[in-house]
Amino acid sequence: MAEDSINITLQVEGMTCTSCALGIAKNLQKKGAEDVFVDFAAGEAIFSLHDKTKLQPIIESINDLGYKVVDSKYREENERKLSTVEKRFYFTLPFTIILFFAHMVLSHDFILNQPWIQLIICLPVFITGIVQFGKSAWGSLKLGVPNMDVLIFIGSSAAFIYSIIGMQLHAGSHDVYNYLFFETTAVIITLVLLGNVFEHLSVKQTTTAISELSAIQAVKAKMVSLQLGKEVITEIDYKNIHVGAILQANTGDKIPVDGEVISGDASVDESMLTGESIPVEKGITHKVIGGTIVVNGSIRMRAESIGGETVLAKIIELVKKAQQAKPEIQKLGDKISAIFVPVVLGLSVITFCINYFFVSFAPGIDIFQESVMRSIAVLVISCPCAMGLATPTAVMVGIGRAAKMGILIKGGSTLEEFAKIKNIVFDKTGTLTTGDFRIKKIDCFDGTAEMEVKEILAALEKHSSHPIAKSIVSELKDISVNKKFNKIIEEKGLGITAEDDQNNLYQIGSFKIASHLTPDSTHSIYVLKNKILIGSLDLEDSIKKNTKETVSELHNHGIKTIMLSGDSRKKCEDLGRKINIDEVYSEQFPSQKLDLIDKLSKEAPTAMVGDGINDAPALAKAAVGISLSNATQAAIQSAQIILLKSNDLSVLTQSYLISKHTLITIKQNLFWAFFYNVVAIPVAAMGLLSPAVAALTMAFSDIIVIGNSIRLKKKKLI
Repeated sequence: MAEDSINITLQVEGMTCTSCALGIAKNLQKKGAEDVFVDFAAGEAIFSLHDKTKLQPIIESINDLGYKVVDSKYREENERKLSTVEKRFYFTLPFTIILFFAHMVLSHDFILNQPWIQLIICLPVFITGIVQFGKSAWGSLKLGVPNMDVLIFIGSSAAFIYSIIGMQLHAGSHDVYNYLFFETTAVIITLVLLGNVFEHLSVKQTTTAISELSAIQAVKAKMVSLQLGKEVITEIDYKNIHVGAILQANTGDKIPVDGEVISGDASVDESMLTGESIPVEKGITHKVIGGTIVVNGSIRMRAESIGGETVLAKIIELVKKAQQAKPEIQKLGDKISAIFVPVVLGLSVITFCINYFFVSFAPGIDIFQESVMRSIAVLVISCPCAMGLATPTAVMVGIGRAAKMGILIKGGSTLEEFAKIKNIVFDKTGTLTTGDFRIKKIDCFDGTAEMEVKEILAALEKHSSHPIAKSIVSELKDISVNKKFNKIIEEKGLGITAEDDQNNLYQIGSFKIASHLTPDSTHSIYVLKNKILIGSLDLEDSIKKNTKETVSELHNHGIKTIMLSGDSRKKCEDLGRKINIDEVYSEQFPSQKLDLIDKLSKEAPTAMVGDGINDAPALAKAAVGISLSNATQAAIQSAQIILLKSNDLSVLTQSYLISKHTLITIKQNLFWAFFYNVVAIPVAAMGLLSPAVAALTMAFSDIIVIGNSIRLKKKKLI
């Protein structure tokens, strides 16, 4: 997207299928919109514009197509009310019941079966059908992307017009009753509206992840301020919080925005973010996250990130964007849906011609009438809604379930890729291990004092984002640094170099920087001054919770596990034996990591799990990059999956299983959608289904597909 473009998100009512979304997308592109994504299930059109003055004409053009652009406030207010499609269904239902009852039960002589009475009763239903389906059908035809409403409108209109012609040709004759199909028109429209109602309610069930996350975000806040020299606590809406505001959170309160604790202490439940049920202790200088809950205690905090900059807001945005990335399997469904309506129109014409010209009917059957009814049944039963719903509903549920478990998956395409993975490559430090190191031992050489080595480490390691560096800085936080360092440079996979104010050169890093000075490669960190070895550190690290069990489960699913680290061979091999990992690659530079990922990816689909700057290229190169919530921003941006519960690797298995079962659900949905149409069309063409039964069957085919997707919410993952 160009830098001068603006992002636009429109709430659109009235979309019922993939064809609707394709029609709106094509319209947006014609009007100059770029990066267009239209999601009929979520009712959103997302795009970018260079010229904001084009927005109003775009909105008007969408309305002209038969849809309705509404603002988010209107949608929120109407969420608790009946939707437009529900209102239309309940309006048409009594008219349809009367017509159907009269046709099926009452004699021809009864007043409700009189032609003009049937026409009057049917007319409100038919007009509702024109409003609901006709305008949308005409708009889609103008764009050259006919949607399912074309089939419904043609089918219901054909029955209506046929009945009116029958009334005129056989007026006053008892034969007129053989040509009245007003109840067919009403039943088609009402049952399709019923299907849309079920579809609307069911799709809402698949999109709960966003609404639940948004509900966590929307809270009140207690702001602390001084008024006339006195401290006053005022309750304000979180939208009115500004950066730097002092806020108070007591037991039971939600923390409104991201910030830093400036006084007090509390136990905070961060499970909505990490999935970890144990509360985290927070005190002065600790960071807190908006939406988390104070379980016990009271704190005052300074607001640092507000609005769209908070962690929760970014997660919500990430989940929204995730639903835009289509898996390859959905693209196939979209292509079929796009050509399906014209094909069905052709099949309907062929059905009429074959039945009218070539089929021998029993005596007394009106050949033209039966041929028309069969072609209408083909139109009605063939709607490709189920195909359009098959993938996005499953993706929404899968991504939503993952998000609630603390797993952020960037799109349906990632779900599909991860489900096919055969190799998983792990970084070591901070990924398989906790990254919380303790200094076990410091050795000094060349007459250097231990305090000088500590001072060098404390001063330089704070410039690195590597987990080892963070742990060393934490352990040496009480060391006062008297030297002044400059020209500090971190080299990925190697270490840090710097100069002091007396032009002495210092180097801190792995054995690679000292390999020409000593054969001893057993230490964790080496310290050089003017290219002379002056010290070494031995660090202790611990294996993350459930790491061995996770590796074992991945093996059970036929996935090969590989460790890829810049650490020493001995440490990597020792860890590999403890957790039973399949292959170990140690002392690897970022470029070597990249080469190995490339090699493995050519052999089989490969995922990479990492957290450091040096992992970012490998994460980007892998089919699926997996990062941890405490990783560097470079690693997070390069990854397609982010594990928020970074201290427990079992969520990795959960993310794989969610991906696997989502793909299974998509395949099941597409099978039933295709199977339904393959079987239903010839059945309707042979006259074994009336148009009314066809409408009912079509409506429930959508519900079967959506219901199968919703099942993924609670499905046992094995």
